[in-house]
Amino acid sequence: MKKILVTGALGQIGSELITKLRSIYGDSNVIATDIRVDNQIAEQGPFELVDVTDEQRIFQVAKDYQVDTVMHLAALLSATAEKMPKRAWDINMGGLMNTLEVARELNLQFFTPSSIGAFGPSTPKDNTPQDTLQRPTTMYGVNKVSGELLCDYYFQRFGVDTRGVRFPGLISYVTPPGGGTTDYAVEIYYEAVNNKSYTSYIAEGTYMDMMFMPDALDAIVQLMEADPAKLIHRNAFNISAISAEPMDFARAIQAHIPEFNLTFNVDPIRQGIAESWPNRIDSSVATAEWGFKANYDIDRMTKEMLEKISSKVNL
Repeated sequence: MKKILVTGALGQIGSELITKLRSIYGDSNVIATDIRVDNQIAEQGPFELVDVTDEQRIFQVAKDYQVDTVMHLAALLSATAEKMPKRAWDINMGGLMNTLEVARELNLQFFTPSSIGAFGPSTPKDNTPQDTLQRPTTMYGVNKVSGELLCDYYFQRFGVDTRGVRFPGLISYVTPPGGGTTDYAVEIYYEAVNNKSYTSYIAEGTYMDMMFMPDALDAIVQLMEADPAKLIHRNAFNISAISAEPMDFARAIQAHIPEFNLTFNVDPIRQGIAESWPNRIDSSVATAEWGFKANYDIDRMTKEMLEKISSKVNL
């Protein structure tokens, strides 16, 4: 049975991953950590205050709980990182380096997510290959490419069992978005339920890869349980479920809320980031090496998003 430490446990991915991991491996075997306390997650199982810029603290918690796996999620997201590039480097790269060092010292299995943000404007935009040109033009993207290389280095140089995926935009009804470029694809559902309208900061016709959170969580568990002998790439696997632009979400929502109206007020910063990313990535390597498969398309996801948000609103 795995014993897992999760950093950034209160973020968009972590808050849902903690619940899923505890349902699989047991409450006491999943140690949630973050820089602030959440009583609900803390009541479910072990919780520790950990700042990932403090390597000694990460080491001590990992050793005290005798974990064998660390899932490192703590990071600033794309739009936030553009506002605070030095802080993003300190947290995203400093935190990753510290956690990789702990994994090396304690011989832990290691997971951290990369992102489609690791690509740049010179990357092929359609059916973006697993192995391709990566010259991102954002601090977040620079962090993610550096992180991919660092994880490969720790595997090749020290034998750390590093694994990771390149996440697309993640869509969830559980945790509010937190400073990402693809957050419009979450906000649009809340506004559809609450106001029957939404003003998108991303321009019409701007395609980006997306994924419903249940598929993302399944991918993490599946990759971490995969036979290491079959993993040629190990880190930064392309995975995706949906390639969509804002009007695709509007049409899917209008099937349930016909009066929904979408307008546009483009944010040049986030639009610039979006335009530097692929339209659609190729996930076939992840499928071949560890069986990745998404279960949700935009219509199935939209139905569930609207139902879940409506039930929250009506509580």
